[in-house]
Amino acid sequence: MRDGENHELVNAIRLFFQFEGIAEAWLQHDDWALLRELSRGNGDIDPYISDLSRPNALTASLNWYRANLAPRMPGSPPNLPPVEAPTLGIWSTNDHYLDGERMKMSGRFVKGPWHYEQIDGASHWIPLDASDRLNQLLIEWLG
Repeated sequence: MRDGENHELVNAIRLFFQFEGIAEAWLQHDDWALLRELSRGNGDIDPYISDLSRPNALTASLNWYRANLAPRMPGSPPNLPPVEAPTLGIWSTNDHYLDGERMKMSGRFVKGPWHYEQIDGASHWIPLDASDRLNQLLIEWLG
């Protein structure tokens, strides 16, 4: 899948997540078939499905996406002030949902100290796939 196609897919998923109740129903339908497809076989998804099956857990997870900027048509990004806090950007090479180049370019929106790190081999769920490396980076950054 080309980067442009991946970006379009990610935007479509973000838009889908905005439909409260509908997204929850479709993600759980047919033994979580859609979520299994979206995860692209990254690890054992059954523990995640077990966690998301708890009362209100799936809605709470989707609310993270709903609280961010809503998807919008292509065009000018919103006019936001630069980030002035020290900022650490971390991306993983097997992330099928976020683009490493876009993460690197995020530094242009940071007025304060900016540092980028890449974790090789981890998926979109870095805390689960590379917790030791992530914790090391965070301790060094926050230290």
